[in-house]
Amino acid sequence: MTTVGINFAKQGGLVPAIVQDADDGTVLMVGYMNELAFEKTIETGKATFWSRSRQKLWVKGESSGHFQEVREIFVDCDLDTVLVKVRQVGAACHEGYRSCFYRKIENQGLRTIGERLFDPKEVYRK
Repeated sequence: MTTVGINFAKQGGLVPAIVQDADDGTVLMVGYMNELAFEKTIETGKATFWSRSRQKLWVKGESSGHFQEVREIFVDCDLDTVLVKVRQVGAACHEGYRSCFYRKIENQGLRTIGERLFDPKEVYRK
């Protein structure tokens, strides 16, 4: 599989991956991909990322069932960031919201503007 010229070396082997709803344009989350995560995403059609904290690959939705089905992938002009347009199954945010960007800065504070779709304590029981 080719990485179509994406420059993974530029940022220490990782590129930011902005994930957007393919239908309505909502930015759902930002993750990071290494070359293997990018290749797995292309191969499986499910958004796959590199976990910086766990130092391993993870498929979005593998724990929650809230997968991201890839529709299109774009790369920026510097070849060091990807935009992944997906069909989101369920919520994208591990806090239970559709988007990880569910809070808005107002009056020097945060206001929750998103609606919680699931209780993370129920979904991520260990």
